[in-house]
Amino acid sequence: MTGSPPLHLTVGRRQAIARDVVEFELRPLDGGDLPAWQPGAHIDVVVGAGSVRQYSLCGDPGDRTSYRIAVLRQPDGRGGSAWLHERLHEGGRVVVHGPRNHFPLEPAPHYVFLAGGIGITPLLTMIRRVSGEGADWSLHYGGRTLTSLAYAGELREIDACRVRVVPFDQCGLIDLDAALDEAAPEAHVYCCGPEPMIVAAEAACARRGLRLRTERFAPKEISSSRADTPFEVRIASTGAELAVPADRSIVDILIEAGVDVLTSCEEGTCGTCETGVLDGRPDHRDSVLTEEEQAAGDRILPCVSRSLTARLVLDL
Repeated sequence: MTGSPPLHLTVGRRQAIARDVVEFELRPLDGGDLPAWQPGAHIDVVVGAGSVRQYSLCGDPGDRTSYRIAVLRQPDGRGGSAWLHERLHEGGRVVVHGPRNHFPLEPAPHYVFLAGGIGITPLLTMIRRVSGEGADWSLHYGGRTLTSLAYAGELREIDACRVRVVPFDQCGLIDLDAALDEAAPEAHVYCCGPEPMIVAAEAACARRGLRLRTERFAPKEISSSRADTPFEVRIASTGAELAVPADRSIVDILIEAGVDVLTSCEEGTCGTCETGVLDGRPDHRDSVLTEEEQAAGDRILPCVSRSLTARLVLDL
């Protein structure tokens, strides 16, 4: 999958919306319409000297004149959030790719939303959508302190009776059992937040047979007793065949061979490098695709995943 053309945007507005959280409104330099998107989508933002970070779109999908992202400053992160907080001001320029969506909102009569900290950003647009459509929903939103919970006031304005805000310093962790015990059997559960919260939600939903969709900040633990082995990838458009050694990733080999593939996190969490598979069986090791999508075998995250067959044919 080749990268989408870059978008050159400018910061129309920047404002602090919670402790250590800044919202950026990004507008096209030429004043034209931006690519359309749906709730759950994110953009890839180029920060610093060419690094790329993913941020969920949290504005109005019906507004094609701007994108909105909210960025939590993470002192122990990789530097992307610090760069945005310190270097990107109103009138500044930034390059982005996308949008792309690996966390889509699916139709359902009932929804349970579970948010931890900045994980509220993709869920905010979903909540606006389902509330406007009259669906039944509830939100359980946790964070360190009340002042750190971005958009808490706006969410309460949407429907205070459906929103439970859980600041850790006052209430402890979200009571996932209580939240999910109230869910209808046909409910869809959407969860975005720290890894321990997602792992707990996966276990709780599995016990209840509830459908869960997650978006992660970090890769999930992949357990495998299988040793990595070499295999080949074939580029469908050219017929070129490339050897992938046991100790190197598909993405490394593609880039080395000059194949145009956009990458970002290189840990299987962002979905930027998602590539179609035309033949062969992927050995999925990502944290993006659902079990159903992995079972279909028609796509792969080549930054981390490998092959169960001697050759994979990639739609490149």
